[in-house]
Amino acid sequence: MPKYADEHIYHVYNRGAHRSAIFRKSAHYHRCMELIRKNSERYHVSVLAYCLMPNHYHMLVRQDLKGSISRFLQTTFNAYVQYFNMMEKHSGTLFQGPAKSKHIDSNAQLMRCLAYIHTNPVRASLVRNVRDWEYSDYAVWAGDPEANLASKHLRDFLIGSGKTYEAFVRAYLADAGDSEDWET
Repeated sequence: MPKYADEHIYHVYNRGAHRSAIFRKSAHYHRCMELIRKNSERYHVSVLAYCLMPNHYHMLVRQDLKGSISRFLQTTFNAYVQYFNMMEKHSGTLFQGPAKSKHIDSNAQLMRCLAYIHTNPVRASLVRNVRDWEYSDYAVWAGDPEANLASKHLRDFLIGSGKTYEAFVRAYLADAGDSEDWET
């Protein structure tokens, strides 16, 4: 069986080599988000949620029919490394290795993973409110009217409204916080 299967959801993540920063400037985050959008279409991968952090990233992705998460990740982050190296006059490896992934096999696991992804900036003390981190799609999940259609449909299916998701995230931060075993 291939590593990624069509119509399945995965939590994919990676961090900088030696836990070093992979995003140093706002332009870095924006370039990476642009590459994610472009290559998700190219390789038929739905990005259902994401959060880019200074030294790592998390994405919740679904491989659509005849898609390739592997090629999406490889193309996206190879291009990002080339961009970063050129802009920062950096050489050598940027990431600690290939992206890691976990298959999401239940709605309960999916909800915990979503909250984990979106609360990363708060738990890392980068912001006090999840909504204040501009390098994630939390606002989509919390009810932004310009929501990614795939994310909006999934949110509506799982929990209903953005307000319900906001309440879920607040409860997650209060109760579960750092107890999840998702690797960063």
